[in-house]
Amino acid sequence: MRVYNTQSKRKEEFVPIVPGKVSMYVCGPTVYNFIHIGNARPMIVFDTVRRYMEHKGYEVNFVSNFTDVDDKIIAKANEEGVTAQEISERYIAECKKDMESMNVKPATTHPLATQEISGMIEMISTLMEKGYAYNVDGTVYFRTRKFKEYGKLSHKNLDDLRSGNRSLLVTGEEQKEDPLDFVLWKPKKEGEPYWESPWSDGRPGWHIECSVMSKKYLGEEIDIHAGGEDLIFPHHENEIAQSECCNGKVFAHYWLHNGFLNIDNRKMSKSLGNFFTVREIAEKYDLQVLRFFMLSAHYRSPLNFSAELMESSKNALERIRNAVSNLKYVQDAAVQGEITDAERAELAKVMEFENSFDEAMDDDFNTADAIAAIFDLVKYANSNVNAENTAAFVSAVRDEIIKLCDIMGIIAEEKEELLDAEIEQLIAERQAARKAKNFARADEIRSQLLEQGITLLDTREGVKWKRA
Repeated sequence: MRVYNTQSKRKEEFVPIVPGKVSMYVCGPTVYNFIHIGNARPMIVFDTVRRYMEHKGYEVNFVSNFTDVDDKIIAKANEEGVTAQEISERYIAECKKDMESMNVKPATTHPLATQEISGMIEMISTLMEKGYAYNVDGTVYFRTRKFKEYGKLSHKNLDDLRSGNRSLLVTGEEQKEDPLDFVLWKPKKEGEPYWESPWSDGRPGWHIECSVMSKKYLGEEIDIHAGGEDLIFPHHENEIAQSECCNGKVFAHYWLHNGFLNIDNRKMSKSLGNFFTVREIAEKYDLQVLRFFMLSAHYRSPLNFSAELMESSKNALERIRNAVSNLKYVQDAAVQGEITDAERAELAKVMEFENSFDEAMDDDFNTADAIAAIFDLVKYANSNVNAENTAAFVSAVRDEIIKLCDIMGIIAEEKEELLDAEIEQLIAERQAARKAKNFARADEIRSQLLEQGITLLDTREGVKWKRA
């Protein structure tokens, strides 16, 4: 498996630190509103990378944080007259709903920045002891020039940044030793949440958060660090500086970054009126369509979002689902019995499609070519599989399509809706269970119906139900 490493600017053979295991950190969203489709791209892309790693037999420790203390969160809290915690908890819950709708697997750990403050204070203290950080009136800065390898990820030169009057921090310019030094800890402002520290009552800088959470849940040295390409500089560059100066080890062996998402060939922004949340897209499309769209291009390529491309993705996904549905119909009508010798030879051809799929994904997770391999398999199934085959053969072909789609996080088999009569039967069974004081079974039936989008209402006239 070869992956493109942003740091080396080339594809490298993937060799994990511990054989058979992968440690992977992906920067998560700042939770002050519903996530937008720009947030969705790294979520979908790196969830797919994780799924493929697991398909290859790796045990993946996948950590993705929530930044739950930030200027935008505080501003939103002040605007609504509530606490910053209330805002972050609300939008973490909403984010998780959207992730589930996009079939993004929950991370092994979803750490929250506010729950890791002690680790941040500890890392900052270590950096100060080693001479990499200094305190000015309660604000702690990192000495950027002291880390000789600064810029090795973004390939930026510190002197060029200085001459271009670039700064990693807008405020506090006059009190820094060097304009390029960045904040590790800052004192509180009036009305802001804060934590006690040896330097001031305040809160951590953004960059230190990910360094600490990655170290705690994955260790000092990790296999993969990933995120959007907008994070390469300064965020990921600063993470490397902090982590490597503190721990004395290479922070991450492979850096993966997804390309930008544009809307109708223009950068997404609220001022242009082309800013879409995932929730807004869900009003028009099954979010599986959004996932399919995101995977239809290579993750490092810029991706253009448009209504036409979403319609195309919707139609493409339907072709796969129709094939799977048709194969279920064929399977029910097919001949019973063991797979024939001729069919075994055909199954060898089917496995060639999986080989093509694996080749694409082994080449820096080329999901576009992997999807093309799935369509080749669908085309084969539509042309070569019929009721004259054995049910076992039809089932094997159908299972192969579902399996490859599942690696991509694409749900190829649509959930069958319960018929009204089936719902009424389950309600009657639930009522009988309640009468028999079998409340566990009654709750089980309610949950089963809820999963199917059926809500039960216990009224004086009896149990009523409605579809969500």
